[in-house]
Amino acid sequence: METRNRYEDLARAVSAIGAVKRGVARVLPAHCQGGAAAVLTLVQHHGDMRMSRLAELMAVDMSVCSRHVAHTVEHGWIERLPDPDDRRSRILRLTTEGRAMLDELDRRVTEAFTRHLAEWSDDDVALLTTLLGRLRDSFGDCRAQHA
Repeated sequence: METRNRYEDLARAVSAIGAVKRGVARVLPAHCQGGAAAVLTLVQHHGDMRMSRLAELMAVDMSVCSRHVAHTVEHGWIERLPDPDDRRSRILRLTTEGRAMLDELDRRVTEAFTRHLAEWSDDDVALLTTLLGRLRDSFGDCRAQHA
């Protein structure tokens, strides 16, 4: 297969992942949609952080990040604490309620994959998981590469 065609096919396949993302979004609770789920997941994965770091990880504007964080704070999933290194800043921390919501999100998404991939073999699911991880790792932090 010609290299250009191979990567064109890959580009189309990656674009089609939007349908998967929309399917996953449909199983999320109405009060915890994608932006809030991303906030919770990133704070869980990376630990306590400033909003500027979260906006960077989400690859969104600070105003967008602020709206998502405000939503999670209103629901008690994230708390804003004074930053001991800079009194003007706040540190975002996952609460017990936030951990419970993440458990609910994980359960719902896992059930959706279980339902939609029921015909897939365990080997196919494992291969997809591996290859998606490799794809993500190959891109690394694209913003750093273009800075």
